[in-house]
Amino acid sequence: MEQRTLGKTARNVSVIGLGTWQLGADWGSVEPKDATAVLEAAADAGVNFFDTADVYGDGRSEQTIGAFLADNPGLDITVATKMGRRVDQVPEYYTLSNFREWTDRSRRNLRQDTLDLVQLHCPPSAVYSSTEVYDALDTLVSEGVIRNYGVSVERTDEALEAIRRGNTATVQIILNAFRLKPLDEVLPAARQAGVGIIARVPLASGLLSGKYSKDTAFPEDDHRNYNRTGAAFDVGETFSGVDFETGLAAAQEFSALVPDGVSTAQAALAWIIAQDGVSTVIPGARSAAQARANAEAGGHSEVGNSMSTGVQDIYDRHFREAVHPRW
Repeated sequence: MEQRTLGKTARNVSVIGLGTWQLGADWGSVEPKDATAVLEAAADAGVNFFDTADVYGDGRSEQTIGAFLADNPGLDITVATKMGRRVDQVPEYYTLSNFREWTDRSRRNLRQDTLDLVQLHCPPSAVYSSTEVYDALDTLVSEGVIRNYGVSVERTDEALEAIRRGNTATVQIILNAFRLKPLDEVLPAARQAGVGIIARVPLASGLLSGKYSKDTAFPEDDHRNYNRTGAAFDVGETFSGVDFETGLAAAQEFSALVPDGVSTAQAALAWIIAQDGVSTVIPGARSAAQARANAEAGGHSEVGNSMSTGVQDIYDRHFREAVHPRW
């Protein structure tokens, strides 16, 4: 598995990481033994970067990772967590005292004295430009509570604001074949500033797996069912904000670009890691087989390069008008 430096953390992480939202909530239920099997399969395949959040299953995802690391002390895994979504989304809550409370909870869940990377979890836009917020995060670093901090964003302007702050180590942003706007300014700015890019929602909530049809049904507790209109959180997190039926048609065109010997999902991941400036991409997995298949995409970066023209064409025809101005 190829590794890249994760921005200002100076840590080397696998180009294919593991997103663990699925192991906590909002994707249908996952049994604890299956969640552990996903972590085992990913680590065995060379994945050494796990992304989680305190809100995933209200701590269940963090706790699962913490137990796994305790049972496997020899593994060198970088864990990134996120904070801030367990309270009402108002800028006034983003204070040093709350940061201490939130990170202490994550430290207990993850069984870590010092957290590798803590990211603000898509907070209100005003938070990204608050000097007091960055001062508070710097305080946590100086106190040894966290090693590095970054942000997770919905919009490119939020990413650019965070990149301008000198100690922002990473930016996590939605980037996939159906969401190309970060290529315009965010990735170039991050490269220049030495900020790592963590690409999330890489398969557009599964559309880019090539396995869905108009008859696909999702469980009631799956955000791909209940959040299609953005009723629960930013609709950009669900199918990257694209219309499901349009996404199905575009996914068929994407699949036609994929060479033999590579799955549609692997090609979608390979396209992302081929983008200059991406540190790691964090597909989720609900089974060990999915985790292993995702990891295999790390060896197919040449496939991503070969698809660039076709991906741009699909985006321009199906998504640019609706998606580009919004996020």
